[in-house]
Amino acid sequence: MKTKRISKGLMVLAAGCAFHAPAMAGGLERGGYNIDLLFDQGRFAAESAVTYVNPQRKVKNVQDINPANNLVGGGDLNRFSDSADDAEGYWVPRIGMKGAIGDSADCMFDYSQPWGVHTKPGREWAGANENIETKVESDNYAVTCSYRFDMGPGQLRVIGGTFYQELSGFKERQVIDDLVVPGTGVGRLDLEGDGWGWRAGVAYEIPEYAFRASLVYNSEVDLNDITGTLDLAQVNGTVLDVHGAQKMPDVVELKVQSGIAPGWLAFGSVKWTDWSQLQKIPFCTAAVTGTCTTANGVTTLDLGYRDGWTVSGGVGHKFNEQWSGAVTVTWDRGTSQGFGTQTDTWTFGAGASYTPNQNVEVRLAGAIGILTGGSSSTVTLDGETYGQRVNYEYDDDLVAAISTSVKVRF
Repeated sequence: MKTKRISKGLMVLAAGCAFHAPAMAGGLERGGYNIDLLFDQGRFAAESAVTYVNPQRKVKNVQDINPANNLVGGGDLNRFSDSADDAEGYWVPRIGMKGAIGDSADCMFDYSQPWGVHTKPGREWAGANENIETKVESDNYAVTCSYRFDMGPGQLRVIGGTFYQELSGFKERQVIDDLVVPGTGVGRLDLEGDGWGWRAGVAYEIPEYAFRASLVYNSEVDLNDITGTLDLAQVNGTVLDVHGAQKMPDVVELKVQSGIAPGWLAFGSVKWTDWSQLQKIPFCTAAVTGTCTTANGVTTLDLGYRDGWTVSGGVGHKFNEQWSGAVTVTWDRGTSQGFGTQTDTWTFGAGASYTPNQNVEVRLAGAIGILTGGSSSTVTLDGETYGQRVNYEYDDDLVAAISTSVKVRF
């Protein structure tokens, strides 16, 4: 009986200590998708969590490879610094509420920020014609439900849900040399869009052994009507309305956890994200009423990603009825393909869970990771050219994160 009670106490520990895997993944991933609250054993539960991530990506040996072109290349920027800080710290919040419906059904509502990016190397570096500042933010509102029934020694759970997603962001870069125009020569692209998605999955649980295996698919989100402005007031005095379309990636994630000894839990996950959908994203003026392409577009967002893979594993231990802890290791395959700074990431984390009574749980976790080194230069992917403005290199860098959450169940 003691073994069963300790195993049940470990059922949610893995979720609390594996926060750093999505928060440091490639592409535009921030918090990713998380439905672990749906599995909480209380009839009603509410959770609030926040993670702060501080990447330290620095680029060096930066070279403007188109210095003679003053009109579309930004001019000769090699007069500026050949190094820059290419990453900004960010917060990832999440709020969720879960309720049981009868003895077999559960539903959860949650708010999260699955996607985002923020880089700000500034104007005083040789790559300002590629990027001065880029920022993308997202808001995701989801409802997810499940129905479970007995099967063998445990229960099979069928999962389904829908979510509404909003994205917004901007990018600034040096379009024309400020030495040859009255303004700064900086152009700014502002964008926003929204769309719907859905999720479906299955899970099998044997609470007596703290065993759970889940497989969940999250659909792509079709942003059919992305609108915004291309502000060239500091370049040629114009501001253009622009539009485009893009699909945010679908995601498949397999999670497994199991008790391996009294008070001990092993857990792991494998996730695939379809980041290869984000290549060269064109935007057109209002004069273009048909499909917007790189041929008829006025500007593009150049990403050139490949699919992402994230693999995580760890071990948790329940010390007593109040305290539990866990350690994790995560590998995330970089999404860059010779253009950009998103190489492989290795992350090591540790977390603790304090449960003063059966209704309250407080978690604190921290992680440190290695952003592996590489370089960025001109590449051709599927017939499209990327990185034709600047070359640079980067060494292995550190990333650190801290996360805290509070859960109340009754």
